[in-house]
Amino acid sequence: MTKVVILAGGFGTRISDYTKTIPKPMIKINNKPILVHIMEHYSRYGYKNFYIALGYKGSVIKNYFKRNKFDWNIKLIDTGLNTMTGGRLKRMKKILGNETFFLTYGDGISNVNIKKLKKFHKSKNKMVTLTAVRPPARFGALKLKGNKVQYFKEKSKMDEGWINGGFFVIKPEFLKYIKNDKTFLEREPLEKVTRIKQLVAYKHKGFWQCMDTKRDKDKLEKIFKKS
Repeated sequence: MTKVVILAGGFGTRISDYTKTIPKPMIKINNKPILVHIMEHYSRYGYKNFYIALGYKGSVIKNYFKRNKFDWNIKLIDTGLNTMTGGRLKRMKKILGNETFFLTYGDGISNVNIKKLKKFHKSKNKMVTLTAVRPPARFGALKLKGNKVQYFKEKSKMDEGWINGGFFVIKPEFLKYIKNDKTFLEREPLEKVTRIKQLVAYKHKGFWQCMDTKRDKDKLEKIFKKS
């Protein structure tokens, strides 16, 4: 069964109210760590083979999975305290082997259809597929001519374009583009595969929300309480 890699080792500095004591993926949304929400999403589609890249306060994640049992195959891998996103993945090269795998961040929740995402990746036959999402709009959009408002739209998502929402499907040969621990996944490696036309985007128009700030956490709490 396809492996699911989750990057869960960053410092989470923008949400430091919480991350002084726990790593960001362990911040609870509706009484459950965001990491577990992400794993539950994959497991709904039958993917239960998890490889979690640990770094900052990794022992908190280890203790959680010692105390709480799930019917998933969970491997917790120390990938270094100061390692960047690309470096964390590179360190897992041997474990990942020669098979295509899923990769996502430990701080974003989505209702993306994982089966459709994998099917799309297969049909395009490229090295990397990322899930493109519309960023949740935060501000009203204005178009001005001088000081006259020509256009006003309350919190329009459509003007924002697309962003990387994570939820990748990756062929193992991509790892050769990651230099070392200092490499950011989102810089040289993804830029390089874009240049050689090996990166495609699966457009997801449904729900997606990352948790960068306390405001994002509060928003996710509200969504989960309603559902």
